[in-house]
Amino acid sequence: MMRVTDIAAAAAIAHKNNALLIVDNTFLTPYFQRPFEYGADIILHSATKYLGGHNDALAGLLVVKNDDLAEKLRFIAKTTGGCLSPFDAFLIIRGIKTLAVRMERQQETALKIARWLLKQSAVKKAYYPGLTEHPDYEVSRRQTSGFGGMISFSVRDGRTAVRILESVKIIKYAESLGGVESLITYPSLQTHADIPESERTARGIDDCLLRLSVGLESPDDLIADLEQSFG
Repeated sequence: MMRVTDIAAAAAIAHKNNALLIVDNTFLTPYFQRPFEYGADIILHSATKYLGGHNDALAGLLVVKNDDLAEKLRFIAKTTGGCLSPFDAFLIIRGIKTLAVRMERQQETALKIARWLLKQSAVKKAYYPGLTEHPDYEVSRRQTSGFGGMISFSVRDGRTAVRILESVKIIKYAESLGGVESLITYPSLQTHADIPESERTARGIDDCLLRLSVGLESPDDLIADLEQSFG
């Protein structure tokens, strides 16, 4: 639902109770958000996504600023075998080299698409932190330098959602995000399928909700693709 957590407030609660704060920074990456500056203890990345950026490597990263904690995590990785292969490490490093230009372009395009979605009669609501209408817009502005390339939006009914998934041509119906290709997913059947329906619905994840990962294609082409898919 593209809600934004106040990292500093969460860190204050965690540290008051002698707990560590872990922040998943996959959507924004270090380019747009640096959680250590707001009190995070561990930063998590699905490097498969924006850091790799090309949908061709599976990787996960943990970043810490405490040497003792780093050593504990390194020991776990070594003893359980959860270490990245050299070639996959190479692919992630290659992707990081273009991270800045990709994030800027994807954010620029995402904002254009989000504003366009707000004007469509088939769209009930668009969820993007870069929209001033978003409930967490000010929180996001305070702790980030950008809003990223992820959008969720709800359409008028489930049939419309299915028609969009079946009709898009440039955008691919696939379960991932953060790559150079634009991907659209159906959370109720894909990413959140294992959550009981009553809980999903209570959180707004119903059969009308779609999630879009904006890639590097022309924003005009992506908008045209969505427009023809709406029917």
